[in-house]
Amino acid sequence: MSSQLVSPLQHDDGTGTQTRYSGSITGVGTAGYRSAKYTPADWFHNNQSVLTRTASDRTAAQRIHRDSTALRAETEATMSRQQSHGTRLLGERLVDIHSQKSELERHLARLHAETELLCAAKRRLEKALNATEVPFMISTDNLSCRERRFGPDLVQDRVEEELVKELDLIRNVQALLKETLDQTVQQIRLNREAQQVLELDWSDKHEAYGLDDRCGRYRNTSTDTRHHAASATAQQQSCDPDGWASHTRGNLSRAEREEDASAALFRLCERVLRETAEDLRAQSNSVDEAFIQRCHGVQHTKRELELQLTQVLEQISVQERNVAALQQSVHDKEAPLRVVQSRLHQRDQRPNMELCRDPVQISLLDEADQLSSCVGALQEQLDEARASLVRLEESRTLLERNIECKTHSLLIDRHKCMKQRTHYPGQESLSGY
Repeated sequence: MSSQLVSPLQHDDGTGTQTRYSGSITGVGTAGYRSAKYTPADWFHNNQSVLTRTASDRTAAQRIHRDSTALRAETEATMSRQQSHGTRLLGERLVDIHSQKSELERHLARLHAETELLCAAKRRLEKALNATEVPFMISTDNLSCRERRFGPDLVQDRVEEELVKELDLIRNVQALLKETLDQTVQQIRLNREAQQVLELDWSDKHEAYGLDDRCGRYRNTSTDTRHHAASATAQQQSCDPDGWASHTRGNLSRAEREEDASAALFRLCERVLRETAEDLRAQSNSVDEAFIQRCHGVQHTKRELELQLTQVLEQISVQERNVAALQQSVHDKEAPLRVVQSRLHQRDQRPNMELCRDPVQISLLDEADQLSSCVGALQEQLDEARASLVRLEESRTLLERNIECKTHSLLIDRHKCMKQRTHYPGQESLSGY
């Protein structure tokens, strides 16, 4: 009994094709010695395929090795070139940052110096403004004191005009000092704001300089480098170099404007302090000169009045004696007048033809007329002397009143006002020192 077995086999020759083998085994007796195997052609073909594949793989490996070697060299050169370029750019960036930092430091120093000068000017303005309170008080008190003059001395003289001018000048100076002080405070605030902006910009650049300097020191052999894949993308919120430079230029321009404004304001403060102090002192000298002239005039008038009073008093004394003498003379004429009148009265009683106008009668009549005339003249002179005495007394009263008025005026002007004006601030105090 015989049987036939067909066994399909697939063999991969390495090229991706599969070969189908088939064979038939007939008979049980050959089953242990024969099986499905490659044919010699298949064997040869398989060897050729292996050789071809091996040669192809080796060629591909050589090509890949060459390409890898060239790529390694190229990437190494590119990496070295890019790293050198980046390091050079970092160095240039450090130079730019250092230049900007130096410029910021220079303007910061200038701003600080200008601010210190303005602060000193501000303190001087405040001192000068406070110093004007003393002249204001002195002028006001002088005017108030001089209102207590009385009589003809309550006059609007040159002293009062100069005091009013001084008071107006002090008010104007105070207004100017306050305005200048407000400008100085405002400029100091602007300077500090600009200084704060510069300090912030300088701080940012200082930090950026340190970071870029650290980046420039990184080498391939550095042990403190790490992978930061997310940082390799461009930052959308970052500015371009032109914007960076423009930002700093804007800050520097603002600082320069404030520096120029500060310098101009400082010169203005110096001029205002100098000119106001000079004006106040000049007006004070004018007031003092007016006081001196006024006191000299009043003193001279007072001496003349006192001299006149002395003369009037002497004349009053003389006139009083004259009145007394006239009264005595009138009194002395009463007895002779009584005698002559008595004689005439008695002779008027003569009888008849004895009542004649004899020489005696004529002499008595002449004597009576002369005595009456003398008494009348003496009485008239006495009345005139008494009137003169009354006028002299009035003059004495007027002179005494005027002397008292002049004495009071001198007391006010010389011993009150001028003494008070010795406390007038000096040039340095009014200049804020």
